[in-house]
Amino acid sequence: MKAKEINPTDGIYPATRDYVHAMEVSGASRQLFVSGTMGLAGDGSAPASLDEQLDLVWKNIRCILAEADMSVANIVRLTSYMARPEFARKNQSAREEALEGRVVPTTAFVVTTLDPSWLIEIEVVAMV
Repeated sequence: MKAKEINPTDGIYPATRDYVHAMEVSGASRQLFVSGTMGLAGDGSAPASLDEQLDLVWKNIRCILAEADMSVANIVRLTSYMARPEFARKNQSAREEALEGRVVPTTAFVVTTLDPSWLIEIEVVAMV
């Protein structure tokens, strides 16, 4: 698989260090569409803090990817759903750390979650 960042510079706002306008993927042989994944523990409980939920959401995403013989290096698209706007900075930092600084197309929303204890949900698309 080959991934190429697409960041036009004329007629559009600039991409930032952690943001890419688009990603062109070629030569992919498999695609994995991961449902929105929460920061829940193995027993289904949600820790009270955002930091704990961010750690768990990325642990859970890694677990799902591993089951498909993939890793975070295979993520080509990411969407975050946060319960509050003030979570954006920590979510960004956790994403940057999880992806080891690699940028992918990403979108973040502030939403009302189905359960008020769920503070973050992330869905990804991965390809090999």
